[in-house]
Amino acid sequence: MAGIHYPLEGVAYCEPSVAQHYFQVGAWVDRTFGEALAATARRLPDKLALISDERSITFRELDEQSDRLAAALLKLGLEPGARAVFQMGTTVDTALALCACYKSGIVPVCALPQYREVEIGKLASLSLPQAYFVQADVGQFDQVGFAQKMCVEHPSFRHLVVARGDAPTGTHSMSALLESISLDEAQAVLNGVHIGSEDVLSFQLSGGTTGVPKIIPRFHAEYLAHAEAWARHVEAGEHATLIWSLPLLHNAAHLYALVPTISLGQTTVLMPKVDIVRMAELIQQHRVTHAVSIGPVAPQIMACAEVLDYDLSSLKLFFCLTRADSLEAFLGVPSSNLYGTTEGLLIGSGPAVKAFIRHQTHGRSGCEHDEIVLLNADNESPVAPGEIGELCFRGPSSLRGYYNAPEANATAFTSNGFFRTGDMMRAHVIDGVTYFSFEGRLRDNINRGGEKIGAEEVEAFLSRHPAVLDAKLVAMPDPFYGEKGCAFLILREGHAAPNIPQMIEFLSSQGLAKFKCPERIEIVDAFPVTRVGKVDKPAMRRIIAEAIEAETAAHASTSRTGG
Repeated sequence: MAGIHYPLEGVAYCEPSVAQHYFQVGAWVDRTFGEALAATARRLPDKLALISDERSITFRELDEQSDRLAAALLKLGLEPGARAVFQMGTTVDTALALCACYKSGIVPVCALPQYREVEIGKLASLSLPQAYFVQADVGQFDQVGFAQKMCVEHPSFRHLVVARGDAPTGTHSMSALLESISLDEAQAVLNGVHIGSEDVLSFQLSGGTTGVPKIIPRFHAEYLAHAEAWARHVEAGEHATLIWSLPLLHNAAHLYALVPTISLGQTTVLMPKVDIVRMAELIQQHRVTHAVSIGPVAPQIMACAEVLDYDLSSLKLFFCLTRADSLEAFLGVPSSNLYGTTEGLLIGSGPAVKAFIRHQTHGRSGCEHDEIVLLNADNESPVAPGEIGELCFRGPSSLRGYYNAPEANATAFTSNGFFRTGDMMRAHVIDGVTYFSFEGRLRDNINRGGEKIGAEEVEAFLSRHPAVLDAKLVAMPDPFYGEKGCAFLILREGHAAPNIPQMIEFLSSQGLAKFKCPERIEIVDAFPVTRVGKVDKPAMRRIIAEAIEAETAAHASTSRTGG
């Protein structure tokens, strides 16, 4: 099945000779996602693949139901290679819809339910999707009505599929589609689809400084191999049970949760939202072995003593972005820092690795064929041993080019094909093995609980406010999310400063996703500048961090004195 059977214009594919090498050394697997699920379903038919409070599903059920939905999508007139925007939550229905697309060759554009006109509009214009999957019961927002509006504004959309709610006239109910075809008929339809292992599996999204969505193609052969290598690296696999409470459409969710479940027989417990006490209860109930915190989960755990009332002894490993030492001390279970980027690198440590490595570094790649270097930020020369440099990598799963983005691709790589992450790291050689620690970012973005916010994009929207003459957005520290956005504003003469609710209302009316809105505003007469006259954002970050630290200290002092 190796090969590209449904080539997509605008996708940068791997050079054939390099792809052949990856297959030969086992860095890629010559298998499609659908083949992997079918094989696991034959081997472990009655084992639970996915568990949730409302519904659980075995491997056989997931395989058969996704067959039926996949064939129903093809009978609508969708073809392999067609794109489908996804705005769905962390549910069994989302996993089922993704599996159906992966089997039929339809390429999910993995958006988020929080995206609004700006983000969906740019993604639709870039990827020209024909289908749109939405979940009707995500939060209080009318996701279905919003999707209908987007379908009118972007004529490439031909089919709107609604899960977990009523499907209005002119749309398709996902459950009705599944029920519209028998398993035998579905398998006959799918027998006519021959996907290659080098075909595109999904379109994942990268955060960036400009806010313009950059689409990252991921492929069957490399994605399956990447997830399987990671599972081996952290001692997961068939006998592991992982709990996942973050967006299921994320690249991270695929690599830690969905793909290892499909390809290796891991069981994954899904939580539609972060609920720390419920998470502890589920870990105890299902004897969870692996847990992941990207963003606010770990800090919330450490702020909730009630989780210690539950039996967490089944946990072999708890991952977090930072502060693994604090998490391990609190929970009493092995914890490890990790680092990942949708462009194709994932580093971390397994439970048997020394505590110093798990806590003071972010680990190493789970793929022995990844090449990692630290370069000077303004050229391609390596930094001296022990010095901080820009993390650059290439390997079996690394990006070879953003989809339909020649300008971005022109600056994203070194002259010899290493992807430049914009993240600063330090190398540590311990017992002859090189590990890496994250030391900060070179590029101008904010990481709010794992969601990347491009500062330039938000600044452009802030500057549209009638009271704002100029605006800058910087990261400020936050105990739960790691970072939040703080807007420094210069006001127009005679205008009053907007408060946070007013600014959020304004930005939302402009179509900006709410999670990108600033959560603090600082009014200034001028922005600090460097000696050469450039806006000094590091200075702004220091200013707001010192202000928050002083406020926290004052609050603590007042609490102690009973003021």
